[in-house]
Amino acid sequence: MANGQWYPPEWPDRIRALAAGELVPAAPRRAATVLLLRDGAEGQGPSVHMLRRRTSMAFAGGAYAYPGGGVDPRDEHPVRWAGPSRETWAERLGLPDPAQAQAVVCAAVRETYEEAGVLLAGPTADSVVGDTTGDDWEKDRAALVARELSFSDFLDRRGLVLRSDLLGAWARWITPEFEPRRYDTWFFVAVLPAGQRTRNASTEADRTVWIRPADAAAGYDRGELTMMPPTISTLRGLERFGTAAEALAAAEDQDLAPVLAQARLEGDELILSWPGHDEFTKHIPSGGGAR
Repeated sequence: MANGQWYPPEWPDRIRALAAGELVPAAPRRAATVLLLRDGAEGQGPSVHMLRRRTSMAFAGGAYAYPGGGVDPRDEHPVRWAGPSRETWAERLGLPDPAQAQAVVCAAVRETYEEAGVLLAGPTADSVVGDTTGDDWEKDRAALVARELSFSDFLDRRGLVLRSDLLGAWARWITPEFEPRRYDTWFFVAVLPAGQRTRNASTEADRTVWIRPADAAAGYDRGELTMMPPTISTLRGLERFGTAAEALAAAEDQDLAPVLAQARLEGDELILSWPGHDEFTKHIPSGGGAR
């Protein structure tokens, strides 16, 4: 392949089935993912925390991604909250209901803790937890992963408030209609809190790495790192920032119009495209192989 774009071999057949009316699109689930940033050496710019999905995973095995996952229905439960109001978040995320917006923000914070061991919460509205290591923390994290504990109960138990102000909404991508499992995913940026450190706490990842966005993008361009279009797109958007704080501050100006792949038939080939992101366009001849 010319680059590291993730492209499942079954897509052409699924696209044709959708075009023929033989495939009913699945309803996308709300989801959230977080680009954790930290500053590197002077003049080097920020690095981003990425994980590599296990090759055994049915979806995007071997691809590099960020911590994240689907909304838990309990993420709408009343939760200790700091930062912009739920109504403000609903407007920013393009959601009609403040409870839905809370759930997306809550999922972003919860999944970051579940998969990277980093917690964007603190005892007060202007503080943040400094250390999340230890057996008692791990027990709670495992209970969250197993859905034995809701995030609101977890925060209550520890007397913590969710710091929504530590997140910046960055992008929104919706899984193509021909995929069997679909997500409506909001991408956020956040700066790694002082005193905390990431670790590979995800059962879905076989390695994690801190890497400069430009270096990750270069690895993708060489075909060495596999990524889905939203991942490489968000990486490229981070390359221009000199510090993690600059990237977080710029989040408020990011366009959150949802990006959804489109497939159309032209002559004897299918053309798969992501509006506004020409680099991901694929031409699929009637024989099946993409170029």
